[in-house]
Amino acid sequence: MARRIAGLGMVAALALAIAPVSAETPEREKIAATVEAQHDATIKALQDWIALPTIAAEKRNTPEGAEYMMQLAREAGFQQAKIIPTDGVPAVFATLDAGAPTTLGIYFMYDVKQFDPAEWDSPPLEGRLVERPGEGLAIYGRGAVNQKGPEMAFLAAIKAIQASGRKLPVNLVLVAEGEEEVASTHFDQVVAVPEVQAALAKTIGVFIPSAAQSKDGGANITLGAKGAVEFQLVVGGETSDKYPKTDIHSSNHARIENPAWRLVKALDTLVADDGHTPVIDGWFENVRPLTDRQKQLIAESAKLNPEDQEKAALGVGRWIDDEDYITSLERFYSQPTVNIQGLIAGYTGPGGKTVLPGRAEAKLEFRLVPAMTKAEAVSKLKAHLAKRGFDDVQVTVSGGYGPNETEEDSVLIRAQKRLFDESGIPYSIRPRNAGSWPGVIFNGPPLNLPASQFGLSRGGGAHAPNEWFLIESADPKVNGLDEATMAYVDYLYVVAEEAGK
Repeated sequence: MARRIAGLGMVAALALAIAPVSAETPEREKIAATVEAQHDATIKALQDWIALPTIAAEKRNTPEGAEYMMQLAREAGFQQAKIIPTDGVPAVFATLDAGAPTTLGIYFMYDVKQFDPAEWDSPPLEGRLVERPGEGLAIYGRGAVNQKGPEMAFLAAIKAIQASGRKLPVNLVLVAEGEEEVASTHFDQVVAVPEVQAALAKTIGVFIPSAAQSKDGGANITLGAKGAVEFQLVVGGETSDKYPKTDIHSSNHARIENPAWRLVKALDTLVADDGHTPVIDGWFENVRPLTDRQKQLIAESAKLNPEDQEKAALGVGRWIDDEDYITSLERFYSQPTVNIQGLIAGYTGPGGKTVLPGRAEAKLEFRLVPAMTKAEAVSKLKAHLAKRGFDDVQVTVSGGYGPNETEEDSVLIRAQKRLFDESGIPYSIRPRNAGSWPGVIFNGPPLNLPASQFGLSRGGGAHAPNEWFLIESADPKVNGLDEATMAYVDYLYVVAEEAGK
């Protein structure tokens, strides 16, 4: 059913025939043919998944999403798959025993961010195939790249290996949560389940499928990710009798305090006058600075990720304080942040409305770096506000976790470097991702496992309108769906061989 771009047949063949690594994926041509044969079915499966959005913040499709994730695992060959209840959205735990000496952990998220259909050029749940000028054929939809496209490519890879008559080179332990987009509120409960923890403890590490290929075909390796804490600050009639219970006539501001002003005053204490440097008491106490090696990696990665392309993708013309590119990247990867996601108070419709709001709310997030923790950040925030007399500002933490980091010589990272080196794919290594995923749940105690991201696919628009994932590439250096699927096949074999050394 997938529309093919004219002339891409040879491109796809060339990409699938990319020089195999020395781990020599057995019967690679047969597996590649299977991937090609299941191409349309994989796209249809991805479209069906996009059509079922699980949105934790809206409690949307929370039981259905877990059940569907469990079904996808079983269809991919996991012999055992079950739903793990939590105090919030359920998770899924699955195992695939291939009789291999090595077991690999896989982390999935099956939830997606909210969306407003009015902001999209195509329906966000349709999974429409659209040609992107200069890139190729892409699928558009919420969750297309974050993370259902890469995850579906991984599932297609293990299906293809088995359908070609082979056993996987590694056993798999899958944990899939439905609350990643609200900062993994209850994911620690999942990993704490004895059966899940015991299975993960047998793995050599855990990775999340991702779309980390750049427009020119280069790849990115990350050695960790910042932590994230999502929280809300609320001021209003529910937090103090100084404020009205509901919106009232604005003339009353002469004698009644406005909670919106109070919230603004509280927010202003969190950052310096420059508008971005955190000044929460003790905020930088446990921030670990970049090492010389990490600075070297950042400088090298800048060569493969040009500044003009990055600015164009972000829609900006300058960095903070007009800093040079390398300095901005060092800030990007090393600085913990206090960000306002949104402000809500009073009337926001057309024109004006003479009201004094009864409630004001700010939605914020912290991004944390080693060696900060979620508990530390939240504690310091509350102490900071209390010290300044903001006892009427309610702090509600909705989710979060600390940063994670993995050594450059771990099996998962060695396998990525080897795969890229022996396949002739240029790549950069980044000290960490400035975005976040709950790798610390695996990386930290009691498991203390390597945790990484891997994927040779391309997409964009995560958390934004018109999210997309590349299906058919117009550039032989950039992977479409089938080539991305084969990259996962190769990666599993390289991981198995590196683990056996």
